[in-house]
Amino acid sequence: MNNQTLRTGLMIAAAAVVVGLYASVFTVGQMQQALVLRFGGVRAVLNQTGTDKPGLYFKIPFFENVVLFDKRVLDLDLPVQTLLTTDRQNLEVDAFARYRITDPLRFYQSANNVARANTLLASFTNSALRNLLARSTRDAIVRTQRAELMNQIQADVNRQAKELGVEIVDLRMTRVDLPAQNSTAVYNRMKTERQREAADIRANGEQAAVTIRAKADRDVTVLISEATQTAETLRGQGDADKNRILAEAYGKDADFFSFYRSMQAYETGLKGSDTRLVISPSSDFFRYFSDPQGRQPGTPAARAPARSPAEPGTTGSTDSAR
Repeated sequence: MNNQTLRTGLMIAAAAVVVGLYASVFTVGQMQQALVLRFGGVRAVLNQTGTDKPGLYFKIPFFENVVLFDKRVLDLDLPVQTLLTTDRQNLEVDAFARYRITDPLRFYQSANNVARANTLLASFTNSALRNLLARSTRDAIVRTQRAELMNQIQADVNRQAKELGVEIVDLRMTRVDLPAQNSTAVYNRMKTERQREAADIRANGEQAAVTIRAKADRDVTVLISEATQTAETLRGQGDADKNRILAEAYGKDADFFSFYRSMQAYETGLKGSDTRLVISPSSDFFRYFSDPQGRQPGTPAARAPARSPAEPGTTGSTDSAR
């Protein structure tokens, strides 16, 4: 009986030792920093500055407790808020922040936890955004001075965040846009302006096209007139040269000139295979058909000389040339 009681007591004692050892040991990770609290007061800050290494630590069970904080960069997503700029433009600003806990003791005393710290930092950031962006123009916020404005806001927030034991490492605006109703009005105005510009450009193009087309038509008319004038001038010069040459040829040999002109008339008048002429065979047009010299029948010059009777093969009679 005594042995059984002793064995039970030893087991209870061993269990108490195990529970006490488990309750007195805690671990601080590489990405963590810890506060060791004794009766609500801070006994130690572990893994804050790098002198205390992460690893296994001991505490007094039931008298001390440990609060762990993250050493990594934490996210802070800010709600979209509408701001009025100095040029009376409403803008919807969506921003975010990244921060880390630099003083866990002050963080614990001022914010106690990450959720409350996020609420306080969001209030600080929204206030800084409103105060600074309200003194800036839309173009400065959107294009020209965006980086400088964000740096100023970050510095302003850091001055307040220092009281919480945190540091803002990054602060950016993800979106800066007009409200939905303003965006629709701006879009319609821009669309109207672009349509008016398109209409002006189209009208100017039509006017330029009409001007170019009229100039081209005028140039064509002038070129045709000049070409016609030049052609008529050259044709007149050619006709004059032709008449001069013909006149010179006529003066040199009138019979040949008359023969040549008759041959040209024959070539022109008798060109087709079905040519029909209503004309007398004894007309002047066919004189070269009757006599190679072109003499009309019945004229003294058209009669051939009589052959001598002494010449062989003669009959003593004469025939009139046709």
